[in-house]
Amino acid sequence: MEGQNRKKPSIVVSLIPIMVLVGLLFCTIRIFGSGALEGGSQIVLLTSTAICCFIALIISKIEWREIEQAIVRNIAGIAPAILILLIIGALSGAWMIGGIVPTLIYYGIQILHPSFYLVSACVVCAIVSVMTGSSWTTIATIGIALLGIGQAQGFSLGWIAGAIISGAYFGDKISPLSDTTILASSVTGTPLFTHVRYLMITTIPSMLITLVIFAVVGFFYETTATDQITLYMSSLKETFNISLWLLLVPVATIVMIVKKVPSIVTLFLSTALAGILALIFQPQLLQEIAGNIDGFGVKFKGLLVTFYGGSNIDTGNIELNDLVSTRGMAGMLNTIWLIICAMCFGGAMTASGMLESITSLFFRFMKRTVGAVASTVVSGIFLNLTTADQYISIILTGNMFKDIYKEKGYESRLLSRTTEDAVTVTSPLIPWNTCGMTQATILGVSTFTYFPYCFFNLISPVMSILIASFGYKIHKNYHHSVSNEINEAIEK
Repeated sequence: MEGQNRKKPSIVVSLIPIMVLVGLLFCTIRIFGSGALEGGSQIVLLTSTAICCFIALIISKIEWREIEQAIVRNIAGIAPAILILLIIGALSGAWMIGGIVPTLIYYGIQILHPSFYLVSACVVCAIVSVMTGSSWTTIATIGIALLGIGQAQGFSLGWIAGAIISGAYFGDKISPLSDTTILASSVTGTPLFTHVRYLMITTIPSMLITLVIFAVVGFFYETTATDQITLYMSSLKETFNISLWLLLVPVATIVMIVKKVPSIVTLFLSTALAGILALIFQPQLLQEIAGNIDGFGVKFKGLLVTFYGGSNIDTGNIELNDLVSTRGMAGMLNTIWLIICAMCFGGAMTASGMLESITSLFFRFMKRTVGAVASTVVSGIFLNLTTADQYISIILTGNMFKDIYKEKGYESRLLSRTTEDAVTVTSPLIPWNTCGMTQATILGVSTFTYFPYCFFNLISPVMSILIASFGYKIHKNYHHSVSNEINEAIEK
C-alpha cells in the first residue's frame, strides 16, 4: 500500500528547493566570498534540504522514513570517497614535506624557456596541479610568480592568466589527488582510476589544442629571461634536499595506477613511501614541524603532524611559503562536510521525486549519445552559473543524470567524464562562482579579462560533445540498448 497516496511534484514545485539553494548561495558567497565553503554553503544546503523535506511530506505525501533512507544511502555511497579524501590529505602533506613536489617543481620549472613563455607557463602549472591536485594552490603560488615574469616579458594580463588557469585546471581535472576528480567519480559510482583514464580521451586533445594556440601566439613575442625563476629555484633548493631519488614516489604511484591497484591502496602506499623518504631526505623539516624540540621520536612526531595537520615552512620567500604549506587530513574536513550536506540535499530531492521531475525535461533531448552528453554539459554549466559552486554542481549533475544514463545503457564513466568536462573547468570562468572569485582575486585579473584566453577551459565542454558525436570509446549495455530500441519502435 506504500506510495498509493503519493503525488508526483510538478516541475515548478520541484524547482523551489533549487531556487532557494541558488538564492541563499548567492547571499552567502556575496557575504563570505571564498570562505563560504568553511560552513556557510553547508548550512545553505541543509536549509534547502529541510525545505525539500517539508514539501515532500506535505505536498507529495512522502513518508519521512523514505527520505531518511535515501539520505543514508547517498551518504553511504560516498564513504569510499571520504576515506580517499582523508588519505589524500595525508599524501599531499607527505609529498610536499618529503620533497617530492618541490623536486618536481624544481626540475619542471626549468622547461620555462623565455621564447615559449605561454606554453611553458601552461605546462609548469599543469605539472604542479597534477602533482598537488589543487588548481587553487597552483595559481596562488607558482601562478603568482609566472604572472610577474609574464608581465616583465611584455605579455598582456589576459594571456598570462589564461595560460596559468588553463594549466592549473588541467591538473585539477585529471589528477587522482584532486577533490573534484574524486567527487565526480564517487557521485557517479565510477572507480577513480577508470574515471581518470577515460578523462584522457577528451582532456588530452583539449590541452594539445590549447598548447598549439599558446605556442603560435608566443612565437610573435620577443621574450627575455628574468632572475625571478632563478630566485624561486634557489629558495627551493636551500629549503629542501632536492634529489632525483625522490622521483621514485611518483614513478611507483604511476606504476600502481597502470597496474590498476585499488585507489585507496595506491594512495596509502604512496603516502607511506613518501613518509619514509621524508625521514631520510628532510629530517630537518620534520624537526621544524615538530617544534624544534630534542628527544626521542621528534622526527616521528613531525611526520605524524605532516600527515594529519597543517605545516608552515619558512623558506625566506613569501610565495614559496604558501606553496610548501600543507593542510593534511584536517584540511579535507570542510570538503567532506560539504559533500555530506550535499548528499543530504540530493537524497531528499531523489526521495521526493523532485529530481525525477526535473530530469524528465532532458529525456526529449537524449535519444542519441550526443544528445545525452550535450544535455549533461548544458546542465552542468547551468548549475555552475546558478549554484556558484563546483562541488555542488558536480553532485547535482551526477545525481540528476545517474539514473537516466543507467536506463539508457551508458557506462557510468561517460557521465563522470562529461560532468568534469562541463563543471570543473568552467567554474573559474564565472565571476560569481567561488572559483572565479578566488582566481580573479589571487591573480588581480578580472574574470572578464582572462575569460577569452582560458582556451583549455573553453574547449573542454565542446570537446566532450564532439567526441560523443563520433561515439569514440562510448559503449552501451546491450540489454538496455535493445530494450530502448524496442520501446522507441513501439512508440513510433
